[in-house]
Amino acid sequence: MAVNSAREDELMREVPKKDTLLRLYRYLFDYKKTLTAVGLLLLVTLSITLAAPLMIELAVDTYVAQADVPGLMRLAAVAFLLFLLFMFCTRKWMMLVADITNRVLLTIRSQLYEHLQTLSFHFYDSRPTGKILARVVGDPNSLKDVLNDSVTKLIPDLLTIIGVSAIMLIKSWQLALAALLTLPVLCGGMFVIQISAHKLWQIYRKKNSNLNAFIHESFSGIRIVQSFAAEPEKEADFDRCAGEYRSSFVDAVRVGDLFSALVEITWGLGGFLLYFIGIRIVGADKIGVGTFLAFSTYLGMFWSPIRNLASFYNKLVTNISAAERIFDVLDTPAEITDREGSYELPPVRGDVSFEHVNFAYTDEPDRLVLKDVSFSVKAGETIALVGPTGAGKTTIVNLVSRFYDVVSGSVKIDGFDIHDVTMESLRRQMGVMTQDTFLFSGTIRENICYGKSDATEEEMIAAAKAVHAHDFIMETENGYDTQISERSAQFSIGQRQLLAFARTMVSDPRILILDEATSSIDTHTELLVQAGIEAMLKNRTSFIIAHRLSTIRGADRIFYIDNQNIVEAGTHEELMEKKGAYYRLYQSQFM
Repeated sequence: MAVNSAREDELMREVPKKDTLLRLYRYLFDYKKTLTAVGLLLLVTLSITLAAPLMIELAVDTYVAQADVPGLMRLAAVAFLLFLLFMFCTRKWMMLVADITNRVLLTIRSQLYEHLQTLSFHFYDSRPTGKILARVVGDPNSLKDVLNDSVTKLIPDLLTIIGVSAIMLIKSWQLALAALLTLPVLCGGMFVIQISAHKLWQIYRKKNSNLNAFIHESFSGIRIVQSFAAEPEKEADFDRCAGEYRSSFVDAVRVGDLFSALVEITWGLGGFLLYFIGIRIVGADKIGVGTFLAFSTYLGMFWSPIRNLASFYNKLVTNISAAERIFDVLDTPAEITDREGSYELPPVRGDVSFEHVNFAYTDEPDRLVLKDVSFSVKAGETIALVGPTGAGKTTIVNLVSRFYDVVSGSVKIDGFDIHDVTMESLRRQMGVMTQDTFLFSGTIRENICYGKSDATEEEMIAAAKAVHAHDFIMETENGYDTQISERSAQFSIGQRQLLAFARTMVSDPRILILDEATSSIDTHTELLVQAGIEAMLKNRTSFIIAHRLSTIRGADRIFYIDNQNIVEAGTHEELMEKKGAYYRLYQSQFM
């Protein structure tokens, strides 16, 4: 199974930027009514903005030239009222756009989280958690300005450019062409710059993801780092990751800043050509002072949105890679899904059967982990799986829970093919306990009842007592309401594992899977919990994986897994008499 580390850049599918943008903007189109209201408000503000230079021209060439003070005062009153209307409309559409943008970001982040929960263990096993966090937390935040500016700048600035160009052409096509001569140079330059800038921002996102993954990994394993006094090595690795992150950012910004320089240069040339052509070619005497002032204002109104659009384009190039990374996750297919027509699995007895099962990981389809595995387990039986590391013991129990899908063959429970039933109804009737002692931040009560939120007080306490966790829980300050964290140091590793065991037992599963469930429990604690385990195993089908063979001697049957299949099966006594692989494994532990 291929694994991406914190030091490697992630591989992503190449998708045309146009497709990514259209997909991103579809989220905005879900708010058509609000966008329509924003559009109307923008038209009002744009109309007032475009009318301002014409009012200046009217004031200078008519009222000032004719010393018409009353007319000038009336014009000033109209301008003041338009200004108030402009302020009201601007404030209103800014509030509406902010609301839309935040709703879209919430939708994207929710879709990411919901989709990530549907992905198989293979997805999580093949990449660091920090890189997943970067896509859920960091990347959506990068889209906020793009979404906001798409409404507040892109649309009004484009309309402004069109409106200003039309007015300039109507008033004087010679001056209009003079002002627009440098526009092709700007467009060509921006196209060339964005090619390099986009690639550099993609690299920056990957380096940022690497840094996040490294930091998450370092702090998750801080006990290992400190116990091996590996701080200097980790600091060196951090400096390297941070250095790559900084260098990629500087390279991207250096190229991105060329957008602003290009706009300023073409703006300056446009202004020069306007006055040069207006004075030397058209003739200053043929153009009124008010018209020249209006044109000068319109020139600023033309190039100001051009500058805004260049800034927006730069922002778009900067952050479109974040959208690409988000959609890359959303487009990752969920390998384990409910089939069309899936139905609820009814309450089961616990019969389990494998029928000619073959399994391989999706990224290594030619390397079978299990080959033609077949067996049947009756309800209430306890099956122990033993064998060398990597033989496929955990794979078998993962197939029972449908954490992975078989390549061929079938897995059935009470005669129902687990691929034909809904995953929720299947896993609701299973209890899985692994050597991973992960606890959620919250109270002991919340952790034990995690798998059955409606569990009664009696059920919770019964589960804790069954695994001998009740006594040490009651010794804490607040009993079952004691606050704990993922890495709470108030409990030993064995106690944390007992809490996780109680969490599994409280749901009273019909099929129980114990994958190295007692690996972190000391011998004394193991003797206490073994009695509780035996009580919980009664009347339910159980699969136990254990390297310490003393814990599985009482199993109804023991499967020795090796060479992609079950090479031996029987009770402890039967396998010892065979003096085969199990016998040799047992002798190696106790002789």
